[in-house]
Amino acid sequence: MTIELVRPRTARARQHHLLPLLLHLSPAILLVLLPRSASASASAVVTHLPGFDGPLPFYLETGYVGVEEETGAELFYYFVESERSPSTDPVLLWLTGGPGCSGFSGLVFEVGPLKFVLEPYDGILPRLVYNPYSWSKIASIIFLDSPVGAGFSYARDPKGYDVGDISSSLQVVTFLNKWFSDHPSYISNPFYIGGSSYAGLVVPVIAQYISEATDFSSLR
Repeated sequence: MTIELVRPRTARARQHHLLPLLLHLSPAILLVLLPRSASASASAVVTHLPGFDGPLPFYLETGYVGVEEETGAELFYYFVESERSPSTDPVLLWLTGGPGCSGFSGLVFEVGPLKFVLEPYDGILPRLVYNPYSWSKIASIIFLDSPVGAGFSYARDPKGYDVGDISSSLQVVTFLNKWFSDHPSYISNPFYIGGSSYAGLVVPVIAQYISEATDFSSLR
């Protein structure tokens, strides 16, 4: 697998749009948090989203991957499969800024296949529409809630939220190794890492750890 970096770009905070929708998304896309080992993974395919009219015109998978056994830390992800040729198109890991912004902002504000309808907010659920300029036209994209505490990622032990750039980067590498082990059909695809804003500090660190790893067979 070839690993390449995508140059980050600056992103603005857009949480005033996200909050009403995320409150409605919880029952639609979150997995039930049953006690399980942090080495375990769980995922679900999402076909409909609140605010979007009709079934989604692309493949969306969400899930959790355990990244630290001691604290029960788990990272939440959104995976959008390439709309062109999933078997050969690149896989892109996309991280958002902050640090601490949800990967959902990348899905609807940056490079993903959804966008909000820009209209005055009147207290009802914001509307989502398809983004015809999504990078998912040519690549499969993993939008990751990282570090722990961002978006829906969490830890059962409060100590699991005490992470910095280095420790969170190592957790992302752990996530990738497990994710590709659970999705072996993408192992042979080219792999890119990119992000916006603060992600520019951790993307090179993640790439460095992957390039130096000797035990990440699923990323070779």
